[in-house]
Amino acid sequence: MKAIEIKNISKSYGDITAIDDLSFEVNKGEIFGLIGPDGSGKTSIFRMLTTVTLPDKGEAFVQGLNVRTDFKKIRKLIGYMPGRFSLYQDLTVEENLEFYSSVFNTSIADNYELIKDIYSQLEPFKDRRAGKLSGGMKQKLALSCALIHRPEVLFLDEPTTGVDAVSRKEFWEMLDRLRKTGITILVSTPYMDEAAKCDRIALIKDGKILNIDTPDKISSSFQRTLYAVRSADTHQLILDLRSWDKTHSSFAFGDNIHLSLNTDDLKENDILEYIEKKQHSDINVAKIEPSIEDAFIELLKQDENHD
Repeated sequence: MKAIEIKNISKSYGDITAIDDLSFEVNKGEIFGLIGPDGSGKTSIFRMLTTVTLPDKGEAFVQGLNVRTDFKKIRKLIGYMPGRFSLYQDLTVEENLEFYSSVFNTSIADNYELIKDIYSQLEPFKDRRAGKLSGGMKQKLALSCALIHRPEVLFLDEPTTGVDAVSRKEFWEMLDRLRKTGITILVSTPYMDEAAKCDRIALIKDGKILNIDTPDKISSSFQRTLYAVRSADTHQLILDLRSWDKTHSSFAFGDNIHLSLNTDDLKENDILEYIEKKQHSDINVAKIEPSIEDAFIELLKQDENHD
């Protein structure tokens, strides 16, 4: 039995199709990532799996339980952390945790071992109102509340959005420890460095899955040679590269442009020569390994061309 099974589900809101005949499975005890831009359908998937809404078509199961008919049982065995902080702002840290434990007929003491690594950082502020916490501390409190009843499956919808880099790193270290306790984790994230920490990821666009695989295999699915190109004028550089008849794709990544060509006959020196002819200065061209983001952009490009 899989921890999560989705079979040909669809969901629309009026004339907008959020999920379009989507299917995938999540193995027990793995961290599975949903990766896609805003509006790709990630939150709709979470809302259906946590029984907040129902699919228009298809079936979905959590721990073998049907989201349509077994929603009461599902709600007892899952933890859900939505993208927006949704705890009680006027309650203290401790009061929020006590409230959520009482909802599930448990106590902080009963499952303290599961949350102690997280909650120990909050305990010095247990009498502080939740609304007065920093973003990183709010995140830890929300995760503690989602775990207080020891769920079998944990749903995290963009849990680190708007949180500083240090807190994001700590958060993923916590998730790795939770996975080792046997908890299955379904997480969505806009950060590709976080996607790389998942066991498997699904790349989603417009409610459809473009690819599902391990992060390494998705990165290696990028078949073209990739270059990082830089000059003193990044804006003009990307315009010049996109107007070059040898360019397959060019996208800005920080100070660099990631460039792939539509031919294997050219090398770094050929790229350099073209850019020099365009009167650029401080030029650098280097061959690089593709990332998940490069593979995702290529899949998006292929999907658009297919449409």
